[in-house]
Amino acid sequence: MAEDMYAGMISVDEAFELVMSGISVLEAEEISVAGGLDRVLAADVASRVTQPPDAMSAMDGYAVRAEDVATVPVTLTQIGESAAGNGFDGKIAPGQTVRIFTGAPLPEGADAIIIQEDTDTDGDQITVLEGVAAGRYVRPAGLDFAEGEVLLKSSKRLNSRDIALICAMNVPWISVMRRPRVAILSTGDELVMPGEPIGPNQIISSNSIGLSAFVEAAGGIPINLGIAKDTAESLRNKLRGIAGADMLVTIGGASVGDYDLIESVLGKEGLDINFGKVAMRPGKPLIFGKILGIPMLGLPGNPVSAGVTSTLFLKPAIDKMLGFDAGAASQSSALLGRDLDENDRRQDYLRSTLEVNSDGELVATPFSKQDSSMLATFSKADCLVIRAPHAPAIKKGGRVSIIRLDPA
Repeated sequence: MAEDMYAGMISVDEAFELVMSGISVLEAEEISVAGGLDRVLAADVASRVTQPPDAMSAMDGYAVRAEDVATVPVTLTQIGESAAGNGFDGKIAPGQTVRIFTGAPLPEGADAIIIQEDTDTDGDQITVLEGVAAGRYVRPAGLDFAEGEVLLKSSKRLNSRDIALICAMNVPWISVMRRPRVAILSTGDELVMPGEPIGPNQIISSNSIGLSAFVEAAGGIPINLGIAKDTAESLRNKLRGIAGADMLVTIGGASVGDYDLIESVLGKEGLDINFGKVAMRPGKPLIFGKILGIPMLGLPGNPVSAGVTSTLFLKPAIDKMLGFDAGAASQSSALLGRDLDENDRRQDYLRSTLEVNSDGELVATPFSKQDSSMLATFSKADCLVIRAPHAPAIKKGGRVSIIRLDPA
């Protein structure tokens, strides 16, 4: 009987390769730079301008010829003023200076700035008390970037600083990857939405809303199709909502119970399954295939199982659709915070906290209870400690591999 429980299971690595091979990169679209936050560039962005376009003053003071102030004190005659957006049109001759403000263009003939604190003024007579070398307090043309220079590469997820830079490059439109539309379908008579009356034997549906947040954080657009009852008719009716989606994610209905209808009902609607069980804990009843031309990922109904499998499979799938070179969830290492027994034949992902010890080392401490229904410990967890199949017992202080719980 124990062998039957494991029959048909594939490894986590095999499941990951099958999921990735079934996902395609989406097309690009052009949007206003104003809407570019958190979007992924589909093409390099080159500047259309040189910044600054001309030599500019970095300080408030006086524009001078450095050779005129080689010996100080010296008195120069002010012949005009240069402000940002309103430069001085003339040329500075020997013995002359121009009052200048931060960000203003450097007048012709000048090659340095005397800060105003190093001067005494008497009308248009400016006495310079401290000399400067040529180039002092001058921002040369192109100091920041030059016209045609590529400053942001494709596959870059844009932050607010990038948006400001693109604007400064005088680029109003950018090519970005289209955000994946991920349809999310929960199943089960026992589920009710938060705030609804809870009947006998019913529970709150946490997965659909939590998973929608996960998809959005990963860069996708969640489409919550609601909850399908445990009937073939309800499931087929909800399935109509996947029109226009790039991926379908179901929650629950993926195990071997009498009311687990995902495989039986969706199979009649064209679902072609690649696998249905993975040698992992939590998350064994995991389905992947294609339905109506789009990839379908069937997550387990237990909230922790759904969360762990989303981290391991859904996030990389969204990454690939966005054009990233998607690999498995990034791993690092930490010291173990408590003893662990020998593992069985399934790969374990243990919810754990992370702390830094007195030596500056990360310490991952798995919670003592790892039941896949315990969402509170999943919320408190900082990472997952990975335990390979048949891993030997390990003592506190041993080194383990971890995955940080951050979908973005």
